[in-house]
Amino acid sequence: MLKRFLFAVLCLLSFASFAAVDVNQATAADLDGIKGIGPGLSGRILQERDAAPFKDWADFVGRVSGVGEKTAARLSSEGLRVNGKKFSAAAYARAEARQKKADAKAEGKDAGKPAATAAPSTASPGAAPAAQPQPSASQAR
Repeated sequence: MLKRFLFAVLCLLSFASFAAVDVNQATAADLDGIKGIGPGLSGRILQERDAAPFKDWADFVGRVSGVGEKTAARLSSEGLRVNGKKFSAAAYARAEARQKKADAKAEGKDAGKPAATAAPSTASPGAAPAAQPQPSASQAR
């Protein structure tokens, strides 16, 4: 009797580990099987995944509209994984900080470039360049 009970518990635990669904390898049906993901959200997830695989939970939250930190935590508890990892608030915060630092660094590099090279002119070659609007006194502060 005890052996049967232990066998049943072992089987249940092994099936629970198979419930995890990796977002980078899941089909629409796999995603729909997770509580909290409907056809609309699974479509957005698959669309973003087609652009590029998700690197981590911060990437997932940043790219999929309608998914925030709370939703990510709930989906993770239901079995959704990104690269085999559960959602962790601490790991999410570290990834967000890294992303902000990288964005700030890229912003600093972009500041040194002249604005004239950013967009090509559509005016005819003989036309005078358009005057740049000057900020008002209230906007300058």
